[in-house]
Amino acid sequence: MTASSLQHAKLELPLSHLLLAVGIAGVWGTNFVVIKAGLDGFPPFLFAFLRFVLVFFPAALVLPRPKVPWSKLAAYGMLTGGGQFGLLYLAMRGHITPGLASLILMSQVFFTIGLSVWLAGERLSVLRWFAVGLAAVGLLTIAICGGGDATPIGLCLVLLAGLSWACSNMIVKGAPPSYMLNYIVWASIFALPPLLFLSFVFEGPGTAIHALGSATPTAWAAVLWQSFGNTLFGFAAWGWLLSRYPAATVTPTALLVPIFGMSASSLLLGESLPPWKAAGAALIIAALCLNVIAARFRGFRFGLIK
Repeated sequence: MTASSLQHAKLELPLSHLLLAVGIAGVWGTNFVVIKAGLDGFPPFLFAFLRFVLVFFPAALVLPRPKVPWSKLAAYGMLTGGGQFGLLYLAMRGHITPGLASLILMSQVFFTIGLSVWLAGERLSVLRWFAVGLAAVGLLTIAICGGGDATPIGLCLVLLAGLSWACSNMIVKGAPPSYMLNYIVWASIFALPPLLFLSFVFEGPGTAIHALGSATPTAWAAVLWQSFGNTLFGFAAWGWLLSRYPAATVTPTALLVPIFGMSASSLLLGESLPPWKAAGAALIIAALCLNVIAARFRGFRFGLIK
């Protein structure tokens, strides 16, 4: 295979990797219902702290530290811990519904693509810019029509969580694929200090002690799923894909997360699914389809050009 064909091959996800990306989106989307169950038993920063404790230990006993700078591990850990999940959990504690949070968090797709264009010099075709714009209209439709499903504070917190996720995507993008699980585990130790500090300041030690003593088995099961299913599987596999393909090829599949999230929230939590939510979701699905078309027909000047 020539160098040119190798470069083109990396612009498109093969079926097995596309299915993996869709599976990750399914885990992350339904996870918002799990988060809601966990927040019924734990305050948000303590919940996030427990999540990353179980990501780091005991996995760090068997997985060696990846050969990447400590600074990158620290930046990734703090962005995913205190940034992405700390802010997301805080928003979901009464400021935004799970289904809508799953949608607004996908602002990370646009933040990631924007950072890739700005920092990594990736260029997008007209078709892909149109797909991004279409998805943005879908997100804005739901954000504007959100009504009582989200407060302005909730929207801002989730947008900041999405930006934190995008920044962590850029940090992990260049890491070797074989390092991804080790990367996630060892970066998690750097999520713990900011989350512990935030919990101590805003929630108080008394609240934490009471929550630890009174949490239900359902709440503890939510912590376990956050650690092992959502993080060790989801983020390790996501980082593995990002290390092999351009960001604009991988990240749009995360637009399926709100589809899974809103469906699970509607079925399991009774969250309403009015026409404006369905319309926004339809626009996001259309954008994802356009992105897939852009990758498959790159020879006709569609898709990502590096």
